[in-house]
Amino acid sequence: MNIALFLKKAASVVGERPAVALGTKTFATFKALEVHVAALARHMKERVGLVSGDRVVLLMSNVPEYIEVLFACWWGGFIAVPVNAKLNPHEIKFIFNNAEPKLCFTTPNLAANILYDTNVIITNSKEYKTARSGYGTKIADLSPDQLAWLFYTSGTTGKPKGAMLSHRNLLTMSACYFMDIEQILPGECILHAAPMSHGSGLYAIPHMAARSIQLIPESGTFNPDELFELFQKCKRISLFGAPTMVRRLVAHKAAARGPGNLKSIIYGGGPMYINDCKLAMNLLGNRLIQIYGQGESPMTITALSKAHHSDKKHPNYDKHLASVGIPQSLVDVRIMKNHNFVYEAGKIGEILVRGDTVMRGYWRNPEATKKKIINGWLHTGDIGFIDKDGFVTLIDRTTDLIISGGLNIYPREIEEQLIMHPGVDECAIVGKPDAEWGEIVTAFIVTTPNHHISADDLDKLCINRLARFKRPRVYKFVKTLPKNNYGKILKKDLKKFI
Repeated sequence: MNIALFLKKAASVVGERPAVALGTKTFATFKALEVHVAALARHMKERVGLVSGDRVVLLMSNVPEYIEVLFACWWGGFIAVPVNAKLNPHEIKFIFNNAEPKLCFTTPNLAANILYDTNVIITNSKEYKTARSGYGTKIADLSPDQLAWLFYTSGTTGKPKGAMLSHRNLLTMSACYFMDIEQILPGECILHAAPMSHGSGLYAIPHMAARSIQLIPESGTFNPDELFELFQKCKRISLFGAPTMVRRLVAHKAAARGPGNLKSIIYGGGPMYINDCKLAMNLLGNRLIQIYGQGESPMTITALSKAHHSDKKHPNYDKHLASVGIPQSLVDVRIMKNHNFVYEAGKIGEILVRGDTVMRGYWRNPEATKKKIINGWLHTGDIGFIDKDGFVTLIDRTTDLIISGGLNIYPREIEEQLIMHPGVDECAIVGKPDAEWGEIVTAFIVTTPNHHISADDLDKLCINRLARFKRPRVYKFVKTLPKNNYGKILKKDLKKFI
């Protein structure tokens, strides 16, 4: 089945309803969107010369045309290659060289970042306007195992790799959305404030299936002032974002007025500390849903539902809140240690997942694929455990584990304690090579404005709450932490400064 059939069906059933909005104004109805998408697909075939399976890069800011181009790729049977607009030109060139696209769609502000010889269509150009208004082509008849999306990983541990996601992968992801995340009613909105090259763009699929509105902020970015205005003016809004975005919303002055028509915040992509989670619920109400996934199994490994967030009477409530939830309905999640599955509750090991959400492999990288998928199981590289209630808790990345004096130390455990200090805005724990101990724990601290804290203050906190061998031996106070374009802290970069 072709994902673009969701649009075709919506256009035939609710064609005159809004499909895409820019701020509070309708950009396209479902019928108009179908016309634009089919016309773009024809242009790609007949004028550019694309055939089924060719790659099309989307190097675009968050604009309404993103939805048009994305679904036009699938309508024509092409592979979408969304690229984060925040990457620098050399990072972008690496992806182009690897994917070898025949065509790139871009917005005017990003056109200069293309350092690769290919066909380029700018969304404000005459060519684009002509292409989307011409006659259309029939929707491609595809096998569900044909590729739909090349998802380039964020490269926190090296060069990005292209996760090959099929139509089956993304259809299964969408089915899990309805089973494990939330139900969607026609006329509701998915607000694309996070990069559409990532999770927000993926969630365009279930929301197209449910015939809801793809809402693009006029700024095209995450702007708390603008978002709170939209929460007041638009119908029930769901929003995907990183935990840092949730924290910024909670810290905004408008949060005190209440969430308005905000229905859900689906967060993932990094740790949400318990205190931050509770503060968000106090201000915004029971609107939080956590998902855990990877580019190799997008958005679909586990979920912590609204019901889990609000189940304060459960004796393990805080532990559940610190977890990433329970396995989603169409995946199997297990723990492996020393090449064997571990079935005992609470035993720590690597998290593995299998199911129809798992990628087909890495694009043109069979060696990396063999290391990542073994006997059908995706090795996530994340360390964690499953408790007796079935909740999965992440402890750390296997690459972030610190071994000091022969003892395993998990940075996340220390970070959870440090972030509780009111003077700590952000923190990251890494291992510093040491001749005697192998590694020693090193803390990088970003202080909150107008707070003065010392290493002694933080040392006392850790000694009171952690085993002494886990406490940081070195504290480094910095203005910012290095992050990738999805907001993940780059610990490999921090290690260069120790």
